[in-house]
Amino acid sequence: MKNICTIARFFKLFCCTIIVVLTAAQANGQQLKPVSSGYAPANGISVYYEIYGQGKPLVLLHGAFYTIGLNWAALIPELAKDHQVIAIEMQGHGHTAYAERKLSITTLAADVEKVMDHLKIDSADVAGFSMGGSIAYQFAVQSPKRLRKLVIISSTYKTAGWLPVVNGGFKDFKPELFDNTPLQTAYDEVAPDKANWHRFLTQMFQFAEEPFDVGAENIAKITAPVLIIAGDNDGLDKVELAKTYQLLGGGVSADLQPMPTSQLAIVPAQGHVSVMMQTATLAGYMQQFLQ
Repeated sequence: MKNICTIARFFKLFCCTIIVVLTAAQANGQQLKPVSSGYAPANGISVYYEIYGQGKPLVLLHGAFYTIGLNWAALIPELAKDHQVIAIEMQGHGHTAYAERKLSITTLAADVEKVMDHLKIDSADVAGFSMGGSIAYQFAVQSPKRLRKLVIISSTYKTAGWLPVVNGGFKDFKPELFDNTPLQTAYDEVAPDKANWHRFLTQMFQFAEEPFDVGAENIAKITAPVLIIAGDNDGLDKVELAKTYQLLGGGVSADLQPMPTSQLAIVPAQGHVSVMMQTATLAGYMQQFLQ
């Protein structure tokens, strides 16, 4: 019963996300119109990307089950004012076809580098939400020379960074539970082959259940400035989050020593899904940090 309630809450919040994102974009009179889009060869698959705006490159990595539009629709118009925004759809997500290739944050981070190679981008700022944030941490470790600044939104570099209730959240999920939901609607609108819906979900459930850990020693070696943004009740273990910030040089007394280059922002009264709805807050933090 507890897991059923969790699933129901997840879908309720997800529906709210779609409504809020689309309403915000329409209210601003803005529509997502990429300057260009295409596919990049990446480790045996073709990864879809969209490009918006001009300026320093900023790569956006979405959360699990999301598309570019679902995750970033309201935020891209703000970020594209002073950046060349490159939004990527990961394996099996959105326009990027389902593949039997085993999912891992190591492989997905390598895909990001291949997209940058394809677009002839030497280095870029990288921002990731949820699953995309974990991939962004891995990218920072695997490809440090390709990274300028890193933005992590409601995410962690290890499984233990989530509260236990989150880590057990996918245990009883079945593909059929996601049928006729906003997730499937978004998938059907752009997926190359809609028949892979259940295969994609099964693959993602398996991916979510496998523990991962980029490594505290590796996080401590990240030299690029990092901005961590989290909702105060977003499912992250805040003790572990504080430890992560300390690994990045934060958590000091800046009155007695230099201010660290990395930053931590906790957005009050926000959960994991709702924090992505705070467009003005996120844009303000990100634009100030990236500039």
